[in-house]
Amino acid sequence: MTIRTMTANDGPAALTFWKHIPGLGLSYSDEPEELTRYWERNPGLSFCACDDKGKLIATVLAGHDGRRGFLYHLAVHPQHRGKGLSGALVGASLEGLKAQGIRKVNVFVLSDNSAGISFWMGPASAHGWKLRGDLMVFSREV
Repeated sequence: MTIRTMTANDGPAALTFWKHIPGLGLSYSDEPEELTRYWERNPGLSFCACDDKGKLIATVLAGHDGRRGFLYHLAVHPQHRGKGLSGALVGASLEGLKAQGIRKVNVFVLSDNSAGISFWMGPASAHGWKLRGDLMVFSREV
């Protein structure tokens, strides 16, 4: 298994991978052009894990707005869960964000993503992640 930085070259494989991960919300912002713009704006912050044949088995998108960091699409193939991949990917992204002066990072999890909720409220909570009950998110397309 190899963990490495994700780039625009990983876009097609990542999109195919994400489409098979239950609970991961995909939208127009996950189209190749949008992802390429994201990786170009946030180089070296997103990571993936590949098996020994080079197949994508885990991902995390990370970026920031200059003030707060954000993690998206933390996903691990079901056959590879429980091996520490999520923690390794998150850790790599957090180190990159910290090196760029980002001190606080937020994660968005869909309310029906039971695996994601279990991760962030379980193992991740031991590393300081806390559920914020005082926020609501509003979205609008422009």
